[in-house]
Amino acid sequence: MGWLDFLFEKKPYPSSMQAEIERLIDELVRIGQKEDFLSERSGGSFNAQCRHVRAREIGLRLDQVGGVALMEYVLKKVRRRTGDTLANHLAYAWSEIGKWVP
Repeated sequence: MGWLDFLFEKKPYPSSMQAEIERLIDELVRIGQKEDFLSERSGGSFNAQCRHVRAREIGLRLDQVGGVALMEYVLKKVRRRTGDTLANHLAYAWSEIGKWVP
């Protein structure tokens, strides 16, 4: 995708939600960089399946607003800012949210 494509990319959410979606993307990036989205042990920020609780809450909100299309859009934004490994961890952390398939 070229630079102009990025600027004019169709967003899978209403424009009225832009600020919230950007805030959630920023929060996911911070979570990934600080704690990761997966852990070897449950407890604290991680549920019994060792997935980050807040990242899953954000995934649920994204699913509610725009389903898989919005989740894929956000994952792509997170991937650009954090790299493939953390994005893959996030994709797995979102397992079993709506129709999401990592």
